Amino acid sequence: MNLPFPYANLAAGFLVLLVGFVFHWLGQLISLCNWDLAVRIGIAEKDIPPEYKDYEMGMAAADVILGWIYGLAGLGLLWGAPWGFRLAWFPGVVFTYHGLSFWFWTRNQIRSGHQLHSRSLRIGWCLANLVTGFLALLVAWWGGAALP
Repeated sequence: MNLPFPYANLAAGFLVLLVGFVFHWLGQLISLCNWDLAVRIGIAEKDIPPEYKDYEMGMAAADVILGWIYGLAGLGLLWGAPWGFRLAWFPGVVFTYHGLSFWFWTRNQIRSGHQLHSRSLRIGWCLANLVTGFLALLVAWWGGAALP
């Protein structure tokens, strides 16, 4: 099996589980089920405008509906299973999209006068998503090339 570097599937699997399953799926599940708890533990914004909260709840619902796939893909990559490499396309594309969309979404919030995220959180969350997404795509591409 070709990989971009040794044990790339393990690195990608760990990141997909951490960023995707824990932060996206579990974090969004908490936000969707109990917004006040999410605010208290710091995964949701306290003074969010109502129109932004509607968007955040929609994103939380989408992440909860689809996020279980991140857990399967991450485990499949850790195990080196062929289906894990195939499933890695999904978090790869979604996290790349999410990193870019979060960057522009927060830029638009800042331009409209709503500074809801710190600069370091904005940069860190975008990078976490982009790195995880790119690595998952590389592993899916290179690892999947050797699959039957």
